[in-house]
Amino acid sequence: MPVMNPASSRIAAYDAAMSAALVSLARSAPSAAWAQLELAHVLGQRDFGRHWRMHVTMLRAAWALRDGRELLGQLLRLSLVPLGHLFGRLPLGNTGRSNVSAFTPMDVPADLKRLLDDGRG
Repeated sequence: MPVMNPASSRIAAYDAAMSAALVSLARSAPSAAWAQLELAHVLGQRDFGRHWRMHVTMLRAAWALRDGRELLGQLLRLSLVPLGHLFGRLPLGNTGRSNVSAFTPMDVPADLKRLLDDGRG
């Protein structure tokens, strides 16, 4: 069995988190999706497409919950994603929710740090 490099391990973990979140949304359980979406954000934020998709999915979860504050927060974050990637301003560990600043780095659990350490700094 081939050993996955850290980058592909990170992407596999992101894909698993997004799949679990999408299952929760499909089952009309948007509240259950948030932990997986936050995990996906930490793992996927350095890749523009994954980062964008994750915030679109967070927007869907906020819509399903009828959470106006989170809806506005996700719309703001969707507008910031291109700028963050263009200027390299992506706060490591940030969960992507509207209850935290879009600019604040956050502590990253050790298991995720190993996945994030794929030589990309």
